[in-house]
Amino acid sequence: MISRALIAAAFLGVSSTAHAATGEIDTGTTAWLLTATLFVLMMCLPGLALFYGGVVRAKNVLSIFVQMYVSAGVIGVLWVIYGYSLVVDTTGMVEGEYSFNSFVGGLNKALLAGVDPQAAASGVPEGVLIVFLMAFAIITPAIVAGAFAERMKFSASVLFLALWFTFCYAPVAHMVWGGPGALMVNWGALDFAGGTAVHINSGVAGLAACLVLGKRTNYPRIPMPPHNLVLTLTGASMLWVGWFGFNIGSGLAVNGQVGLVMLNTQLGACAGILGWALMETLTRGKPSALGVASGALAGLVGITPACAFVGAGGAIVIGLLTSVACFYAITDLKHRFGYDDTLDVFGLHGVGGIVGAILTGLFAAPSLGGTVEGLDIGRQLLVQTASVVFTIVYCLALSWAILKLIDWAIGLRVVQEDEEEGLDITSHHESAYNA
Repeated sequence: MISRALIAAAFLGVSSTAHAATGEIDTGTTAWLLTATLFVLMMCLPGLALFYGGVVRAKNVLSIFVQMYVSAGVIGVLWVIYGYSLVVDTTGMVEGEYSFNSFVGGLNKALLAGVDPQAAASGVPEGVLIVFLMAFAIITPAIVAGAFAERMKFSASVLFLALWFTFCYAPVAHMVWGGPGALMVNWGALDFAGGTAVHINSGVAGLAACLVLGKRTNYPRIPMPPHNLVLTLTGASMLWVGWFGFNIGSGLAVNGQVGLVMLNTQLGACAGILGWALMETLTRGKPSALGVASGALAGLVGITPACAFVGAGGAIVIGLLTSVACFYAITDLKHRFGYDDTLDVFGLHGVGGIVGAILTGLFAAPSLGGTVEGLDIGRQLLVQTASVVFTIVYCLALSWAILKLIDWAIGLRVVQEDEEEGLDITSHHESAYNA
């Protein structure tokens, strides 16, 4: 079993003198990580773009694709300028101690200062690690965009994604994966591939965005069904495949552990499908295409933090329970509280990440088939819950502040006439479907 600190250090590559490693390149591991990087990039474009694009109305599908592309462009550049450094720089960090750098990294690697093309960490060139981590940084803000789809100004969305990446994603990713001395690493939180940093973080930001923006015009009075479920299911399928790069790649190794991670990732998706289909059958009489796709993604979200720490039985239970919780959040909770989360970012990623992160603390115990020796279930559940609550509070407060600042500066929402005509025409002067 690889320790949590070693997983974090391996995931973050060469981030400081303490973590630096210059040696021979492991061609097998490097080849796999190159492949995993492409899988994660595929999750955003075209995967997430197709999944989101099929669910929105036809007049807004291109606006979703443009947001995905621009997220990749803006975040990719910011990642090199300062994002990579904020996540991986461990200057001033000491294992078990807390300081400012327990919350965010320094700027010693800004503009990739000191990066040696010949250097290797865990047998992988640092440049490969930089792009692999960049892929995570790109897709996480892109997920948030689904919550405010069909009503936010394009300029405001670009500014929000850039600021949110800077003040929410980079610090939380550092706290989770920053190695010894980082906040949640010191706590002993288990998060292999992003339950907190990616899914809870983006889900809570999506909730803040739809609350600050308000509902779409005529929602929910007028039905707004998906315009093309074939696009949506195609995108969901690409996300499922890409998720193997997301989860397995996070171990930065080709060893016996990858089999467990791969198996658990697959089981999480399969169990998620069964859970959602069962809930739809019980409540509506039959399962839906959008439902089974959502169930697969819910199960994948739930297993993400747990995939290296639980056994097959734990993966199945996590997939099932996460799927049921997400189904409830989307079909009941959202309507009960009246918020308009366009593409159910909070319902899928936020709720799924919360359930998966907490259940990781339970099913990681060897007595329940897990792999973390000596784990105290009660203490670990408290640690997992603390990491979840901290992420929710931090992200909600910062996201809310960023949205309010942008609203004050340039305004967040398009005018009603533009919203009714559709953002494809009013924001980009194009139409996805020309007769």
